[in-house]
Amino acid sequence: MDTEAIREYLPRFAEAFLLTVRIGWMGIGLSLVIGIAGAFILHYRVPVLKGLTKGYIELFRNTPLLVQLFFIYFGLPKLGVMISPEVCGFVGLGLLGGSYMAESFRSGLEAVPGIQSESALSLGMNRRQIFFYVVLPQAFAVSSPSVVANVIFLLKETSVFSAISLMDLMFTAKDLIGLYYRTTECLTLLVVFYVIMLLPVSIVGRVLEKKVRSGYSHG
Repeated sequence: MDTEAIREYLPRFAEAFLLTVRIGWMGIGLSLVIGIAGAFILHYRVPVLKGLTKGYIELFRNTPLLVQLFFIYFGLPKLGVMISPEVCGFVGLGLLGGSYMAESFRSGLEAVPGIQSESALSLGMNRRQIFFYVVLPQAFAVSSPSVVANVIFLLKETSVFSAISLMDLMFTAKDLIGLYYRTTECLTLLVVFYVIMLLPVSIVGRVLEKKVRSGYSHG
């Protein structure tokens, strides 16, 4: 293990880490928006959109992210739509994540007793208020362990971004290994930075899950 090489490569890995985190969390943000919208459509059985949403979920849950990225990055330009690697990365990750988040939120929505919506309706709340202030908070609490697991899964999926020439952690590791043959040092840095990225999410997820369980046990 050459510690001097590690010190030399550290700035490049740090830069790649920031890029990976930024695009990863942008994709996760998009996936949450898509997931909530998809769960709403499925739970309330919105005509036409329900079938389209189911088709979207099945398509993206049953195809690899790498294939989806290739389609977006190499396929869309054939149709005249030019897209940068950064946008391709976060959009692809968001679409993949949205298919998983939709199912997580849907299960959470179905876990909320219908009597609560009826009670809120009798108190004068409209359906929009009921959804955002009564149903959605409880649904999110129930689905939070699944959502956190999805977040960790999506952050790990960022490792395929290198296939579209995005200079993420994996691209940087492979590039430096190819140039200098410092495999051990580069892989060590790669592991360390992925742990830095994923471990806090895992810890927060455990704490959140304990709070949710504690709240339900006291309720």
